[in-house]
Amino acid sequence: MVFVADEIQTGFARTGAMFACEHEDVVPDLVATAKGIAGGLPLAGLTGRADLMDAVHTGGLGGTFGGNPVACAAGLGAMETIEELGLVARAGDLETILLERLRDMGTRHPVIGDVRGRDAMIAVEFVRPGTTEPAADICGAVAKAAHAAGVVVLTCGTYGNVIRLLPPLVIPEHLLNEGLDVLDEAIAGATA
Repeated sequence: MVFVADEIQTGFARTGAMFACEHEDVVPDLVATAKGIAGGLPLAGLTGRADLMDAVHTGGLGGTFGGNPVACAAGLGAMETIEELGLVARAGDLETILLERLRDMGTRHPVIGDVRGRDAMIAVEFVRPGTTEPAADICGAVAKAAHAAGVVVLTCGTYGNVIRLLPPLVIPEHLLNEGLDVLDEAIAGATA
């Protein structure tokens, strides 16, 4: 069996390690990467064991976002920046701020059923107060209110009742807290 780690969203320091699979002490056979790899430019990659990578016929391994010279240069720059700015450790600092603020919100807003995640990849789950019933309508209203106030958040989850928080690893604390203030106000407004 071939183990493939999908690190497209979780890779490049997002979860407090260069790759999320490092937290589990596993060594994947293949690693799919994108998004954080090139600081916003379109670039993706597949890294793997030589026997697997060499097994594909010439020209049989490619992708839409592979090989662009400008994006590749950006990828090198992004990796250098991650190292130079200590962004792997910075993800943990962001987690501390996020979890403290979001858990406090959870004590004041009973629509927050769960706060979970790792480092700078955190989820806030919305439920009907006093239950575990998903509240996608509330989640959507919170996202809409946050967006109207200038903070873009992503909704996700099987039931559409989760907001993902993926702040830039270089975000200053005052901006992160400002964004969390907006989210707090959006939750209050959506549940008033």
